[in-house]
Amino acid sequence: MPERRGDQPTSQSLFYGPDHEAFRDTLRRFVAREIEPFATAWDEAGEFPRELYEKAAAVGLLGLGFPEEYGGTAADQFMKIVASQELARAGSGGVSASLMSHTIGSPPIALAAAPEIKARVLPEVLSGRKISALAITEPGGGSDVANLRTTARRDGDVYVVNGEKTFITSGMRADYITVAVRTGGPGPAGVSVLLVPGDTPGLSRTKLKKMGWWASDTATLHFDNCRVPANHLIGAEGHGFRIIMHNFNSERVGLAASCAAFSRVCVDEAIAYARERQTFGKPLAQHQVIRHKLVDMTQRVLATQSMLELLAWRLQQGENPVAEICMLKNQATQTMAFCASEAVQIFGGAGFMRGAKVERIYREVKVNAIGGGAEEIMKDLASRQLGL
Repeated sequence: MPERRGDQPTSQSLFYGPDHEAFRDTLRRFVAREIEPFATAWDEAGEFPRELYEKAAAVGLLGLGFPEEYGGTAADQFMKIVASQELARAGSGGVSASLMSHTIGSPPIALAAAPEIKARVLPEVLSGRKISALAITEPGGGSDVANLRTTARRDGDVYVVNGEKTFITSGMRADYITVAVRTGGPGPAGVSVLLVPGDTPGLSRTKLKKMGWWASDTATLHFDNCRVPANHLIGAEGHGFRIIMHNFNSERVGLAASCAAFSRVCVDEAIAYARERQTFGKPLAQHQVIRHKLVDMTQRVLATQSMLELLAWRLQQGENPVAEICMLKNQATQTMAFCASEAVQIFGGAGFMRGAKVERIYREVKVNAIGGGAEEIMKDLASRQLGL
């Protein structure tokens, strides 16, 4: 078990070079200064200051992995892992989710939008001046992307959009919304992706209250004859399903990285508390049953981190291990669920009180097990990829 709080797994030296470590140090200072002291207050307020986006951009966080010509910074898979896991140190998934919603909202723009759209939208998002969101899930279905119902009908030089999206991260504040729409017939061949400006007439938003991620605004979006310029189509008509699936792989790896890190936070917090808390005349950590809990937690975190890093390496070799990515997401969310539960148990009554990191993480377990593809969907997709 690591002796210092926040130590990384022993595989660190295999994948992380000086650039990774320099970026890790920069982000660690940023999180300690700009997020961690305010995480509880922001959670209670149900939002965080919009200024945080520009502060995050200034340390190179928002542009990570996006083209340099639009204000981005070249980044490999391990730089992205560093970013996800350093953000998690604040113990606030809500802040991480909305602050980084552009990592699911903007990749389709960078991948397939018209050059003039990329040149106008991406610099604004990557500088933190504008907020980007992704809208796929609908009230009648989540993971069943091929059967979405929101329509976009071509009318001259515009698309007329009608329908609803729900559970949209950054949905209340987003300036640009990457929306999955139906432009053709049934099934995946009829799905396209459209970039909808947040100030489009006919677009309205309803704020949602959630079990966790309180600091992240989440909304239902209503499209009522929204007229969107035709050049806001991302990719060609009917190519949306492939764009969305490509996006999902990246999102799932990012979710796994965050879940592994939140699990590590639970271990660190539980160790620190168990060393300080006195019970029956000695520190809680000196009771065998507690030591065994901490070992079980650490074992799962190390296994999850190792699986994450192996798959990140394989992705960098050009592989596309879809089944393993699905299993990784489930491994990471299940590890987070276990570690959060055990950490709260070790904290006892103190873990049930709002304001403790472990309490907040415990509330955020389920959104990770559902978002980006529910555990059941991940198992089914993995089984098909394995030819079962």
